[in-house]
Amino acid sequence: MKIRIKNNSVRYRLTQSDVAALIEKGYLEDSVDFGTQKFVYAIDINAGEQLAASYTNNTVTLLMPQFMIEELANTDKVGFSGESGEVHLLVEKDFTCLDNVAEDQSDNYPNPLAEKTL
Repeated sequence: MKIRIKNNSVRYRLTQSDVAALIEKGYLEDSVDFGTQKFVYAIDINAGEQLAASYTNNTVTLLMPQFMIEELANTDKVGFSGESGEVHLLVEKDFTCLDNVAEDQSDNYPNPLAEKTL
């Protein structure tokens, strides 16, 4: 799971195993350890109808409706967006990059544009 924060926007990108873990457990988190404090980012599956977010105790939690994670797992749907107060939220599948990158992308979703660039 990756997170990108810019201005009033928070974007989560999920690999195939992230989506599978959310289906199985209903919760996923990761963190950055700054030595004196940890910054935690998480997704919590709920019965709501839209994306929401909270920030407490150095933890950003994206509240994601159950039907959304099921759609990500079982369809070609790429992602969902919403608003939580002033914050724009986006959760999406993490596709393999079309250019060469150093990071391991073996768990990313196949990029649908890959066939078009051949």
